Amino acid sequence: MKTNMMKPMKLNSFFILLLLTNLSFAQFQTTGKIKEVTENGFHEIILSPEIRSYSKQDLSDIRIFNAKGIEVPYFIQSNSEALLSTFEEYEIVSKTVFPKKSTSIIVAIPSVKNNNQLSLFIANADVVKNYSISGSNNQAEWFGISNSQILDNLNSSSEASVVKTISYPLSTYKYLKIDFDDRKTLPINILKVGNFNTQLQKNILQDIKPKKNIRFELLLPQKHTQLQVVFDAPQIINQIDFEISRPTYYKRKAVIFKKVKRESKRKTEIIEEEIVSFELNSNTKNSFTIPEIFEKDFYIKIENKNNQPLTITSVKYSQKPVSAIVELYANEKYSIKTGNKNLNEPDYDLSDFKNNISGKLSQTSIYDIKQISSSKNQVENKSFWQQGWFMWLCIILGGITILYFTASLVKDLNEKN
Repeated sequence: MKTNMMKPMKLNSFFILLLLTNLSFAQFQTTGKIKEVTENGFHEIILSPEIRSYSKQDLSDIRIFNAKGIEVPYFIQSNSEALLSTFEEYEIVSKTVFPKKSTSIIVAIPSVKNNNQLSLFIANADVVKNYSISGSNNQAEWFGISNSQILDNLNSSSEASVVKTISYPLSTYKYLKIDFDDRKTLPINILKVGNFNTQLQKNILQDIKPKKNIRFELLLPQKHTQLQVVFDAPQIINQIDFEISRPTYYKRKAVIFKKVKRESKRKTEIIEEEIVSFELNSNTKNSFTIPEIFEKDFYIKIENKNNQPLTITSVKYSQKPVSAIVELYANEKYSIKTGNKNLNEPDYDLSDFKNNISGKLSQTSIYDIKQISSSKNQVENKSFWQQGWFMWLCIILGGITILYFTASLVKDLNEKN
């Protein structure tokens, strides 16, 4: 008898497990591949507007996996500020080699340049060099600046040259001479000399192009110009820039709004829900930083009053870039997945060590982004019995029915005993 009772109980447990599994199951809707890196270490993956548009607004559903399908920890970093470095090459006036003794390089420093360092591009060499620096304003009389300095680690495993920055006391000389000691080793090949000019640039933005901009004029009594902005998928927008060619002088109120459905007692109506408002003015750049928008489509309404409509040459939409910081290994394959709305923000140990990961990281990118699920329009065109909700309803009803009959069977067996 125990054996007979165990069968319905096992059946009962099986269907409960099946039901819970189906209800809890969810998959990522978007996948992409991460370009392989050449060196081990932490890298910066800039998340493109496309991958962000398929994710939750807070990016909490993003996951990174290695080739074995193991989840790789990461943290999100905002790039509202960035250090931009540009190399300014200086003229090498002369290069004199004294065999088995020394090599002298004279560099012309641009006027009005107070300097205390130079960056040298050097062909790979497995040597250590001693050097000294002197300065002059006429290349005839030289004065000491720095003596008996050491230059080492002059080879790279990935590039044919290295960049070494040498420092010295602040100088205003028009010419600098670097003397390398060649008594113990052969001369090194200096490819170019100059300086990196580093600037902190704020609000570096990524442009987002809408699928379409539809413009239409609303005449009396509204006297409005209205733009409808449509994207392929919801996009995050942090800034909007208007380029207006006519008239010469203008001052107009503009409102960004979206259309939402509002349920009343007996009907459904469409209302305009304001997101943000601002003023277009001929005395300003008409560049507006706005509260973050995450919409697929919205509207811009411009009040003209008794004026002629503005001639709008272009409207540019931008978002603040963000990156995923992750530790990657050379020549290994990684993928990124997102679009699972049931996921919450992951809890990685790495998040507690953000401050330990500083400096400029090597960058890599995401490619081959694919959507797994079918589009919304395809779903809407399906018959009701092909819809997802109908399938889940059948599963739930079937599960309840099985549980009912299983419970009845167990009850009957107990009564017989």
